[in-house]
Parts: sequence; structure tokens; C-alpha cells
Amino acid sequence: MSATTATANSAISTLYRISVYLFLEVLPKSELKYIIPALYLAYAATLRAATPLFTHVVAIQEEKLLVEEHKSENNGELVTDVIVSETTIVAPLDEPLDWKSALKSIVFSVPSPVPALRYANLAINTLLLLAVAEFLLVPYFDDASGVVFTRVGALSPDAAKIVVRYPPTTNATENLVRLSWRQVNTKGSTDAPWREGTLANLTAESDWVSTVRLPGLWPSTTYEYRFEDLNNTVLPYPADPIRFRTFPDSRLYSGSNFRFLASSCMTPNFPYAPFQSRRIKGFDILADTLWPKSKSAATVVSEVLAPTESTSDAVPESTSENITVSILNATVPVAVEKPEPPTEFMIFLGDFIYADVPVYYGDDQEAYRRFYRRNYNSPSFRKVYERLPIFHTYDDHEIINNYVGEGNDTKGPFPNASSAFELYNANANFDSPVEGQYYYDFRYGDAAFFVMDTRRYRSDITVGDPTTHTMLGDQQLAALYNWLGKVNQTAVFKFIVTSVPFTSLWTYEGPVETWAAFPAEKASLLSALHSVPNVILLSGDRHEFAAIEFEAGDWGHNVLEISTSPFSMFYVPFIRTLLPRSEEIVNKTREAVVVNEDGTKEVIQHVVEVPKEKVVKYIAEGNYKWSWIEVDTRDPQHPVVNVDIMIDGKSAYKMEVVGKPVRLQLSTALGAFVPQSFKGVLDRIGLKPSNWF
Repeated sequence: MSATTATANSAISTLYRISVYLFLEVLPKSELKYIIPALYLAYAATLRAATPLFTHVVAIQEEKLLVEEHKSENNGELVTDVIVSETTIVAPLDEPLDWKSALKSIVFSVPSPVPALRYANLAINTLLLLAVAEFLLVPYFDDASGVVFTRVGALSPDAAKIVVRYPPTTNATENLVRLSWRQVNTKGSTDAPWREGTLANLTAESDWVSTVRLPGLWPSTTYEYRFEDLNNTVLPYPADPIRFRTFPDSRLYSGSNFRFLASSCMTPNFPYAPFQSRRIKGFDILADTLWPKSKSAATVVSEVLAPTESTSDAVPESTSENITVSILNATVPVAVEKPEPPTEFMIFLGDFIYADVPVYYGDDQEAYRRFYRRNYNSPSFRKVYERLPIFHTYDDHEIINNYVGEGNDTKGPFPNASSAFELYNANANFDSPVEGQYYYDFRYGDAAFFVMDTRRYRSDITVGDPTTHTMLGDQQLAALYNWLGKVNQTAVFKFIVTSVPFTSLWTYEGPVETWAAFPAEKASLLSALHSVPNVILLSGDRHEFAAIEFEAGDWGHNVLEISTSPFSMFYVPFIRTLLPRSEEIVNKTREAVVVNEDGTKEVIQHVVEVPKEKVVKYIAEGNYKWSWIEVDTRDPQHPVVNVDIMIDGKSAYKMEVVGKPVRLQLSTALGAFVPQSFKGVLDRIGLKPSNWF
């Protein structure tokens, strides 16, 4: 035993604890899953041989012999005699072990002569190892094979997509469930009879998941649905019917005022908490924000059914906005209650699962399906998806880190990964303009959305001519340009969803993962975006928030990017990876008013150089982030988008984006003007007014 061994043991234990903390609370780096067990074994191996670095009980006995030699008087020979024997004893110290020393021993794993402290350190390190094991192994053993769920997907003025997973209680190979539905009146009650809807054929091959379409609905109308078996017996789940509200008719331009959510990147139980393996804290925070517990049930019902009069069930009842009023030359703040517009849906920007973090369990189909089932089995997620429509795109971690598809659908592990994505998320999205694709577009009133697929067709940038590298592929890029042409003068605000950031300002993997890796395609697309008013890009992936402005210079329209993540995952403290502005510049004409000596005013124009891309706001901190985006086009001469960045459930940054007026053509569709009450009467007598208009 030696002090050197004790020092090494203490250092190993401290390094081990730091590694565990980083892995479970800061960044679940894959390499740490190998480092942590190795450090624990090294700690355990040196524990027995470690000598305490401080000693409180010492007992040393030393014997000294005094020897004298002399010649014998008889024969003159030397004689040796022991004359004196002394013993020196060093008495034991009786100083007790104080609490500071004990705390030092526990915190820094300093070996102690007190057995209880040594055992405590061993117990702490063992518990930490078990926590790591729980975090690593639960995704494999908790397969959530019995999860039952339903959610609303794509909504249009006349239809809805409904996802259901309902495995049978027996060993059957299929399970048939029928969706039944009815309209809900504006007072939150209904005496309308239940109608038979689509029959969902659930099979083991499809993991008992199906997406059904409910047609024949009316715009801006609330409905509810449930499930029945073939004998018309109501199934126990859901316990209460699920309600949703159809989108307004975009052909009727009367201005819109609504909100939606955008974020990306989530995994259960990170940062780690013991025995919380199914929790996704971001959704807990979101649910508490959307539906405060203090709100009465009557208020929630009224918000769902009459969002034009109050708010929908997806927003707090109201918020106080401080304004300033001038009274007798004294400026005083006055609190005014401002009704909030309804939150209609959430766009999840990718990395819905982390198939390869912290452990990649393989590329077989079941491995990917397990991650989706686990998320839908989360009580945190259930709080939201049963009440709020969610639309999805995907990114690399639904497949494997930094995945590059190259347009090859047979390239592993894309086939099995995409199959799971289709079943649980993609099939419920809006239909793509090309069958079998994951990119799509949709409308909500006078706002238009295009959701990209940034993985399936991206080129390998390490080979070939950089000018030919593509993120989207020819077919998707053509669909995007076609969409831009259609919405240029038919929608006020245009939102483009890209799972990875469009800006080139990100460092650390940014040059190879974001649009910076495809400069030719990016420049061409950005040139087109500058020709369209009111374009806003929505992105995620980086686990930070940033608002980026793309300057058009003296021609065209500026473009804004809002990048938000993680929704419920890690962020990296202290390290910042975003440049404040680009080196590329554009010319911008400025005007200045000059007062001449004679008092006349003259407007002088001068050209200045401004960055092509610049950061408007950057916030790196926060494990739980989302953008709350409000679209308000009720005043056609002053359309605005209000962005509220929520971090850990609190507003961290607000910005107002003032759009340019867009002259839109009003719809002449007669059906848009038919009152809902009249439609209900026609429905009850068996007529189908939807076929008349």
C-alpha cells in the first residue's frame, strides 16, 4: 500500500464521477459509455490497495540496543556485552475525524481510515454505474409493445388524418377497429348521433399502427372521435373522445390570427433522473404552458369550440401586455388583457427519436419501431398529442448520425428506419405532391408551409464536383420552386421547414451538415427566396436558438431564419459555435437627410456594405426550447409574425416580424359562406351540401 496508489484511486474516482455527470446531465456522448465502466473497474481495482492520505491513529514501537566491546583481562580477547536496551513509543493521536474531513472524503473520493466512509464512496460510485446502466439499457428492454394511442395528424378544411395503434388482447394476426365521429357545437356539447367512419385494419406486420382519413368535414369546425369494434362496442381507449378542429378554408381571405409551435430534438429522460425513463420533460413543460392546471374545465371547453371569441384549448386564457398611455403629461404603465390567438398545431423539425444515442441497437426494423413506441408510450408526450395536431419531418437521428441518402432508398439503414418513420409519423403528414415522398406542403388560411426532406437525396460532399452537390434532389427542388410560384401572391407569409439550418454561420459540423455544405444549391435557392415576400425559414438540429437575417441588398426581400432546438435534449454549455455575421457582403443603399445652410432639407443616398447573413439573436442555454409563432394578417396593410422563444417554459426572447402587404384574390367559393348551423341542418336530414359547392 502506498500514498501513490491512494492518490491514483482518488483521481480515478473523481474522473469517473465527472464522466457520469457529463454523460447523464450534459452530453450523452457515445464514447463515454465505454469510458465510464473502464473507470469504475480501475477504481474498484485500486480501492483495496489504497493507503489513506491522512492518518489519525499511529502507534510505532522502536527498540534500541546499546552495545559495548572490551578486551578480557585474562586472555586479551574481545568481549561484547549488551549494556542498555531502550524502547521508544510514539503514542497514538486521539484527535477525532471532523465533518469537513468526512465531506472531503465523500466529495473527492479521498481514501479514509474510517470504514463507513470507504463503503459510502464505493456505494455512491456503484449507484452511479447503475444509473448509467438504466439510461443505456431501458430503450432496449422497455419495448412498449402494448402501447395504445391515437393522435390527429394532417388537417384540411374538409378532412383529417387520424393515427391509431391498438394491438389485440389475444394472439390474433389482425385487429379491426372502426373510427366513429360526430360534430360538436359551439357550446361544447352535442346531441348529434355518432357516424361510422373508416375501418382501420391493424396487423402485426404494420406493428398494429394505421393512419385513416376522415373526409366530408367542414372548415373551422370542431369534431370528436372514438373507436369501436365490429360489433359497434365502444373500445375502452380513449376514455373520452378526442377532439380536433379543422383548418379554415384558404380560398376565403379574411385575415388569419393563429399560433403554432416549432422545435426539434428530443429523447426520454434526458437530462437523466432516476426511475423516470418514460418522461419527456419538454412535453410536461409544454402541456403546463398550453393548458395551465389552474384553468377550469369550462374555460378549456369554450376555448376549443370558440377560438374566435376567446382562445383555443392550446393556449393560456390571456396574457397581460404592458402599454404606455400619456395622461396629463405623466407616462404611466397600464396592464391590458390581450386575448391570445389559438395554437393550432406543432411542427416537429426532426430528431424525434435518437436511434444511435447513446447506444445504436442495430438497424433492424424492430429496433427503430421500439424507439417510436417508447415515445408514444410516454405519459408526457400523451398529454400533448391527444390534444394538439403534430406534423413531422425527420433528420439524421431517425436513421443514424449524419446520414447521407444520395437518393438511394436501398442504402442501409434507410429502408428499416424510414419504414418506422412512415408508420408512426409520416403517414399522418399532409400528402406529398409526389407519391412515396416525405416532403409536403399545406395551408392554414393565408399562411403557406413547405416541409423539406433534407436527408434522402443529399449528396456525399466528399466526392464529385461541388457545384453538382444537392441537398434536395432535382424532383424535390422542382416541387419547392413550383410551390414558391403558387404561393407568391396567394399567401401572405410563407414558412419553409428545413431540418438543418439554412445559414452558413454555424461552425463545428456546420460546414458539412447544414446548407453551408451545398453552396451552389443554397445560393440559387436563396436568390429565388429573395424574390418572394415574407419568407421565414424554420430549422432545428443545433440544440441552440438563433434568429438569422439574410440580406437581399438593393433588390428583393430579406429572408428570416428561426432555428430552435432542443425540445427536450442536451445543450452544450460554455462552447459557442455560431459566427455573428458572414464574410460575404451585399450593397445596401441608405438614405440620410441633410439640412442645408438655408434651412432646406436634402435626401442623400449612399451605398454601404452589409453582411449577407447576420445574427439577430442567439441563445445557446436551455434543455427545453420551442418557438411560439403567431401569424396575424387581419390588417392586410400591416401583416406581422410575432415570435416568442420559450426556454424551460418561460419567455426568453420576443421579436416582431413586420411583413409586406400582399394583394390576394378573394375566393368566390359559395361553400365558404354557408353558416355552420345551416350545414348542420342539411347534414341531419341526410343531404350532402359539400357536393353542391
